[in-house]
Amino acid sequence: MNLPRGRREMSTLLGVEQDYPAKTRAQLRQAAEVMGIDEEYISRMARFFAARIAADRQLGKTCARYAGCGGKKQVERMIAFWSSIALHTDAYCGDLVAAHRNLHDLERQDFARWLALFRATLDETAPTQAAANYLMSRTERIAKDLEAALFEHAGR
Repeated sequence: MNLPRGRREMSTLLGVEQDYPAKTRAQLRQAAEVMGIDEEYISRMARFFAARIAADRQLGKTCARYAGCGGKKQVERMIAFWSSIALHTDAYCGDLVAAHRNLHDLERQDFARWLALFRATLDETAPTQAAANYLMSRTERIAKDLEAALFEHAGR
């Protein structure tokens, strides 16, 4: 990276590496893999979760009203999303809020059901308890932020 002379010297003095973000992502990915989270697991988990949503009385109805919900393309987007979240890849480049804003029938209480289905999916599919706990903690933060974006900040 071509930094101005003063910044380049400061980076050298402080021992800051230019490729720090890439190294950090690699370390996080390695930690996830130690827990048993890899691309194969993410794919299996996302497919299992999508099927669980489609079969659910509450969320399945909302999902069924929208073209593509539960279909191959949506599952592929879910795989890319969870790969980005769990393995720190750049696979997902969509707008999570916009995607869920289009689900006009989505209600605030649906988030509790969604989290319960996700927990059940992890309990059934996660390779280790550490993997289940890690993914669930990430999911709870995402759900909280998504719920706030859809219902508090958007005035729904």
